[in-house]
Amino acid sequence: MSVPFFYIQDYDGHQLEIVLDEENSKHAVQVLRMKKGEKLNVTDGNGNLIEAIIIDDHKKHCKIKVVHTTHHALSARQITIAISLLKNSSRFEWFLEKSTELGIQQIIPLVCGRTEKQKFRSDRLENILVSAMLQSQQCWLPLLHQPVKFEKLFEMDAVRSASQKFIAHCIEQKKRNLADLVNDSLPSQIILIGPEGDFTKEEIDLALQHHFDTVSLGETRLRAETAGMVAATILKLV
Repeated sequence: MSVPFFYIQDYDGHQLEIVLDEENSKHAVQVLRMKKGEKLNVTDGNGNLIEAIIIDDHKKHCKIKVVHTTHHALSARQITIAISLLKNSSRFEWFLEKSTELGIQQIIPLVCGRTEKQKFRSDRLENILVSAMLQSQQCWLPLLHQPVKFEKLFEMDAVRSASQKFIAHCIEQKKRNLADLVNDSLPSQIILIGPEGDFTKEEIDLALQHHFDTVSLGETRLRAETAGMVAATILKLV
C-alpha cells in the first residue's frame, strides 16, 4: 500500500515538526484513520518531498515529525499550455487535472475573441491542481496564471522566452505535425489552443507575427480540451 500524500504551503525547509491544517488533519485522522507512528509524505508543491510520521493524531491539528526531506529538481524542459477558457467549465477543469498529471509546468487561460465563458474560480481550480499533483505523486505544482486577453499574451515572460512556439487551429492550410517539430534539446515550448469556435484569423495572424508556428494535432477535429491534452502529451513525451 502506498504512503498517503499531502500538500502543505509555506514550508521553509528547516521545520522539524509540522501541524497540518484542519482539512488535511481530518483527511488523515478521520478519513484514512491514521494513528501515531504512521508514515506519510508531504510536499509543498515547490519540489520538496517530506517523509514524516504522525506524532499527534488530533483530528483538527494533526502534528507530524519530519524524518527526511528530498528536493526534486524542476524539469529541465519547461512546457506551457495557453488554452482558452471553455463554455463548459467542467471540461476546462478536466484539462487542468490531466495536464497536471502529465507534469505540465505552466497553464495560461486565454480570453479569445470567440471565448464564450470568462468565469474563473481561482480557488477551485487551484484545488484541482493540488489534487491532481498528489494523485500523480509529484512534488511540483503547476503555475496557473490568471486569464489573459489573447492580444496581451505576447507580453508575458513565459511566452517571450519560449524556445519553441506553436499554435494549433482548424483553418485549412499547410501544417506540420507537432510531434515532428518538437526539439526536446531546447529548454522550453509553448502551444496555443483556442476556444470551441477556434481562433479568429486575426488572432492566428498575430501569433504568426510573434514567430509562432502553426501545427497539426492529427487528422480529426478535436474538442478544445482534447486538443490541449493531445498537445500536452506530445510535448511531454516526444
